[in-house]
Amino acid sequence: MKIGMSHGAGGEMMQGLISDIILKNISNKQVEDGVGLQDLDDGATIPLGDYEVVVSTDSHTIDPLFFPGGDIGRISMAGTVNDVSVMGARPLAITNAMVISEGFQKDELERIIQSMDAVSQETGVAIVTGDTKVMEHDQLDKMIICTTGIGIAPRGCITRDSSLEVGDKIILSGSVGDHGIALMSYREGFGFETDLKSDVAPVWGMVEAALDVGGISAMKDPTRGGISNALNELASKSGVGMILDEEKIPVKREVHAASEMLGIDPFEVANEGKVIMGVKPDQADEVLTAIRKQRYGKNAQIIGEVTLNGPVILETLLGGKRILETPIADPVPRVC
Repeated sequence: MKIGMSHGAGGEMMQGLISDIILKNISNKQVEDGVGLQDLDDGATIPLGDYEVVVSTDSHTIDPLFFPGGDIGRISMAGTVNDVSVMGARPLAITNAMVISEGFQKDELERIIQSMDAVSQETGVAIVTGDTKVMEHDQLDKMIICTTGIGIAPRGCITRDSSLEVGDKIILSGSVGDHGIALMSYREGFGFETDLKSDVAPVWGMVEAALDVGGISAMKDPTRGGISNALNELASKSGVGMILDEEKIPVKREVHAASEMLGIDPFEVANEGKVIMGVKPDQADEVLTAIRKQRYGKNAQIIGEVTLNGPVILETLLGGKRILETPIADPVPRVC
């Protein structure tokens, strides 16, 4: 078998690659009783006294490097901060490794570093160490950034993506498909009356506000594969089902129009500034109010609830029902 683009695009293809090749060939997958590689959560944990250190690593190969609403620097910082955040840990520090193509413009590199610094200042997450390599101009497409995030939480307070319980309400922090559709539209040269921008942003403010209220069962940021992949992963790993109200899922007019033009389901497209939460029903309204007070959470909605078993079911705008399936892969390649 040869590796294809779909193997790195979330969904079933990537999960198969991870299970069939990576997991089965690594024997030591966790530290003590922490969350390990075999759990396939958004990060791993290292128990340390009364605390757990959360670690998450990302590689960023996005094309193009600069896109409406952000660039590879902003997405590399925000994406890794988000993976640490949805584990229920306060993000503290980032490491930054860059592989740069020979001939890359210094002013563009400076713009990228400044974008990383802007997220660092917004979140208080320090960029503490890194590495820089340069490859021959014909051996690499511009640059790759690899970031590792480190966070901390009290021991036993980690939020897993496998902890949903029947009756939990599902909260989505905002509109879906913004990042992937904006990137694809820009890359392919489509234009719209209103400029469509990526949603790339750190979600820690929303997560912290929700944790302060309490009642959070599980969290995930719906990146590659979109909310379709994230919701199915949450349900499958928790051994539950879901019933969702399509009318409650925010989709911007521009995203809807572009999705129809491109033949793409916005529910399967990556988001880079959203979070999905499972919340105890008696605290869901309070959590929703707290999230809506945050900069990136104004359009948050309760979109459904957890059921005893079965698939993830979507009650459609037309009054019917359909199964929201796990996508084979994100339809937009090199989205992050």
